[in-house]
Amino acid sequence: MLRELDPIIQSLVASFFTWGVTALGAALVFILPKNSKKFLDVSLGFAAGVMTAASFWSLLAPSIEISEQKFGRYAFIPVSIGFGLGAFFVHIADRLLPSCLTMDNSVVKILTDKMAGHDSTLPLQGDNDSKEQETTYSINNRKTDPLEGMNKEAALIAEQNYALSWRRILLLIMAVTVHNIPEGMAVGVAFGSIGKTHAATFESAFNLALGIGLQNFPEGLAVSLPLVGFGYSKFRAFLYGQMSGMVEPFAALFGAAAVIFMEPVLPYALSFAAGAMIFVVVDDIIPEAQQNGNGRLASIGTIIGFIVMMAMDVGLH
Repeated sequence: MLRELDPIIQSLVASFFTWGVTALGAALVFILPKNSKKFLDVSLGFAAGVMTAASFWSLLAPSIEISEQKFGRYAFIPVSIGFGLGAFFVHIADRLLPSCLTMDNSVVKILTDKMAGHDSTLPLQGDNDSKEQETTYSINNRKTDPLEGMNKEAALIAEQNYALSWRRILLLIMAVTVHNIPEGMAVGVAFGSIGKTHAATFESAFNLALGIGLQNFPEGLAVSLPLVGFGYSKFRAFLYGQMSGMVEPFAALFGAAAVIFMEPVLPYALSFAAGAMIFVVVDDIIPEAQQNGNGRLASIGTIIGFIVMMAMDVGLH
């Protein structure tokens, strides 16, 4: 049934599937304990293997074939340009995200308290009256009880740590969301390019969507699990975890439309998506899977994920 649909509709359906798998991964937070680091790391390793294999067989191989038809011995040039631009896009997005979150700690706390569903009582740093009252309160209490000043300083340090932790959580959510943009584009490009070359088939596009769905599974959990550890309810953590995949249908529509209506960009678009995905693997997913002491298990998961995706791509052609 999906095979007979318009490529844009195909990409939209496939991207809704990948979003659904993100939500399914985030839903694991309801059944897993807070400290399920080993399962998460193995899943991330598996996702890295799946994405690496999918990037080659479903994206780079068609890009190389199209380039060879148009550029002959210089086929590597458009493929290299697209691949490099894809990696550069994710790199720039990663560099820009921290600067977007360099706001005042008290503002971060108020924002994240509203997200968590409780009120913030921390005064803004720009509120001079609050500062003077706080200073007067601290001095008066130190006269009567020296421990009060120490407790106040400890409370301020705790507030700063709270804001810093939340900045990291927000960065994680935004980073996963940004990384889902090239993944959604990859799905759209794959379905939009069906029939353009021998390698660009419905099966390869379907396998790519399935592979991205598989790697989205641990990404959803990677967002929701830390939120529960930070004190969120499981339902609220699930909501924020699945939201990271909401951008994929929009990105898929853009990718499919781009290659359908601007066919000359096809080799660049395919290799762009591959470069973006490979950069995410080596810069984010693999380091994340290795940082909790489960590196060997994560590496085994990577090999298994690569073999599974390779078997699917080669076996279904």
